[in-house]
Amino acid sequence: MLNAILGKKIGTSRVFNQDGTVSAVTALRVGPCTVTQVKTGVVDGYEAVQIGFENARNLNKPARGHLKNTGSFRHLREVETDDLGSVQVGQQVDVGLFETGQRVDIVGKSKGRGFAGTIKRHNFSGGPKTHGQSDRHRAPGSIGAGTYPGRVYKGLKMAGHMGDHRVTVRNVEVVQSDPDRNLLLVKGSVPGARNSLVLVQKSKKIVRS
Repeated sequence: MLNAILGKKIGTSRVFNQDGTVSAVTALRVGPCTVTQVKTGVVDGYEAVQIGFENARNLNKPARGHLKNTGSFRHLREVETDDLGSVQVGQQVDVGLFETGQRVDIVGKSKGRGFAGTIKRHNFSGGPKTHGQSDRHRAPGSIGAGTYPGRVYKGLKMAGHMGDHRVTVRNVEVVQSDPDRNLLLVKGSVPGARNSLVLVQKSKKIVRS
């Protein structure tokens, strides 16, 4: 049994619970995924399973050779498994891997915001707007002393590329699992834009509220 599967974010919606409350959910189209390679400790030095998701129109020669027995896939990812012996190349995995009420971790890529200043990127408050400082409203301010250290420390919060990072949300509750439509409804928000790739995996550290 695999511990993760690939999918795509569809969008947000809401679900009415039996007690009349409303839960905000994110709809994910998960799977079906195909096992394209089984990596063993003897051959590869570690154990993992490579899965493929979504048919690809064009592949280069190395990719076609690698996937000649399983089909053409646009996305390939390595995932963990509890029992490597039960997994075979060509085996399909779908949304039935997860059940309602189960906790999962979802990995996605956050929306890219382009080049952003410190106020938008790091929530800086800006400079004073009085005493003649008419051009300091959105300026970052001082970035370090001149004598010591005489340089700017690495990792200092400054303007730059915002978003487009790998983000993981943990302990997300599965509200509904629909194998007929390959649909997974999870509680709350999921990183990424609509139709972006996500990796849904079993939670490694469950924290119940």
